[in-house]
Amino acid sequence: MHPYQRLLHRALRSLRGGSLTIHYWDDRRTTYGHGEPHVGLKLHTPRIVPRLLLDPELAFGEAYMRGELEVEGHLDDLIRLTAANDAPVPYAVDKLFQAAAVFSRWRPLSVRRNQRDVSHHYDLGNDFYGRWLDPTMTYSCAYFRSPQDDLETAQRQKVRHILNKLLLQPGESLLDIGCGWGGLVAAATQHYGVNALGITLSTEQVAWFNAHHATAGCPAPDATVNLLHYHELAQRGGQFDKIVSVGMAEHVGRHHLPGYIADLRQLLRPAGLGLLHCITGTVAEPTNPWIVKYIFPGGYIPSFDEIVRELSRQELVIWDVENLGQHYALTLDHWAENFERNVSWVQARYGSEFVRMWRLYLRFSAASFRCEDVYVHQVLFSNGKPQSLPLTREHLYSGMR
Repeated sequence: MHPYQRLLHRALRSLRGGSLTIHYWDDRRTTYGHGEPHVGLKLHTPRIVPRLLLDPELAFGEAYMRGELEVEGHLDDLIRLTAANDAPVPYAVDKLFQAAAVFSRWRPLSVRRNQRDVSHHYDLGNDFYGRWLDPTMTYSCAYFRSPQDDLETAQRQKVRHILNKLLLQPGESLLDIGCGWGGLVAAATQHYGVNALGITLSTEQVAWFNAHHATAGCPAPDATVNLLHYHELAQRGGQFDKIVSVGMAEHVGRHHLPGYIADLRQLLRPAGLGLLHCITGTVAEPTNPWIVKYIFPGGYIPSFDEIVRELSRQELVIWDVENLGQHYALTLDHWAENFERNVSWVQARYGSEFVRMWRLYLRFSAASFRCEDVYVHQVLFSNGKPQSLPLTREHLYSGMR
């Protein structure tokens, strides 16, 4: 037996909560654990074994990207098996993570670094995202009233769901922080009669909005998307009647989350309503290192507790909370299917390693929302007490605007 095979054997012999078959580079197969779920890993080279043992999350992602290993079976089953065998975070490691978060709060906010991180992911090209997103170019968790809903329908329902929660009135001002390609901004202007401003750090997103929406029924100044950082906008002064931020808090970083929430409060007028829509975890812990290195540099998934705590510290009043975790699994399934239908185009444009990287990202994310403690929360809050709120949620479903 190869020395690295013995190392893996020692590491996996106490596997529980399912079974894993390792298909080694020499065609030897060994199954560890027992029962369901069952999944396999095919290792093409022994070189990856030390990396897998030292830093499994990062090494697995890199080895999959480079074709050094394959998953035999369903990725969902591998995620379930991994979750069943996760050891609790050691006390010392947990304290170091907390201490790092405290000390890092003194690191100044860098707009340039934030823009570089955003550009890494969102400026890959509008033609790339247009291949697998829905026609509205909405890149966040959709809202499915039925599992049979197509992606575009579910995304439009998500936008209406958010805007109905904000109780928009004609003539009000709306700020969308991290507005993406501006679909929500356009919908708010066209269907609710508000003056909407979207801000993003992606030059590609601004260009797409100007090309597709600025002359399509929502002319400026009613609807605009600007290349602008939320903190710079807060420093300029001015306030908005309503604020929405979808999928933005995950890009702020743990150490800048308090400042981000403080800027939300500064930008929201007294009695105004705001809505945060973000991926959350059940506990505060480091983000998957492969995701941070290759997919979302600077990213951090906050715990739900962190979101609530920071809103409360800023004396923002929470009125409604909704968990949409199961909706994101369905959304990612659609994206992954659309991506696979366009693999030939993507590979010709970006190469095979890029294809495998994005395939893993989409499939891993869908599996995580199904099998791990990862969710999506919408949190409706106000800056002080609003003048009036509906007594029930009936207004969200009584009519689709």
